[in-house]
Amino acid sequence: MKLLLKILLSWLLTLNISLANEIKVFDFTEIELEELQVRKVRGADNKTIYTVGTNDNGNYLKSVADNAASGLGKEIKIDLNKTPFINITWKIEKDLSGVEENTKKGHDFAARVFVIKKTGATPLSNRAINYVFSSNNKVGENFPSPYTKKSIDNVLASTKNNLNEWVTVKANVKEDFKRLHDLDINELDGLAIMSDTDNSKMKSIAYFQNIYFSSQ
Repeated sequence: MKLLLKILLSWLLTLNISLANEIKVFDFTEIELEELQVRKVRGADNKTIYTVGTNDNGNYLKSVADNAASGLGKEIKIDLNKTPFINITWKIEKDLSGVEENTKKGHDFAARVFVIKKTGATPLSNRAINYVFSSNNKVGENFPSPYTKKSIDNVLASTKNNLNEWVTVKANVKEDFKRLHDLDINELDGLAIMSDTDNSKMKSIAYFQNIYFSSQ
């Protein structure tokens, strides 16, 4: 009996440590959708339409951007010394094939997740990495946003490999800030999700699910 209790206590301790090393960012519920900060891109004709749904793997967020651009933001502190890895499960149903994503005219993505670090007094001084599900570039490619060098687009998935398929990706955010911005940071200040087609005037359909930070 004592041996069984020790085994159970050991299992519970391991479970608690595992849970403590995973930080869930979004719930993708109707209540959360109402609470998230909506940011329409200046000059865009329309807002992206976001709705929530459920499948066998839990809640998800669906985005439809038809000549539209707006994002959903959340202020949250992430300790990158404890949980440096971002994990994203997502799918592109309708992509933006043919646009040049590293130009102002084609700087649209059917799915992107921003990780944000405050580095000054105003939002314009923030640094960001824009993890994207690209329609035209290869996984591993990265380039500065044509609008600001303070945001770097980093391709984690591509419809060249996975169109209309769920894909799970992982990236070390702490290492990426050092590699792409030459910044040593210990903490993130926020995240944002966006699907935008305001430059290309096209239509995209995408899904986001299970976005969290982990220790490995």
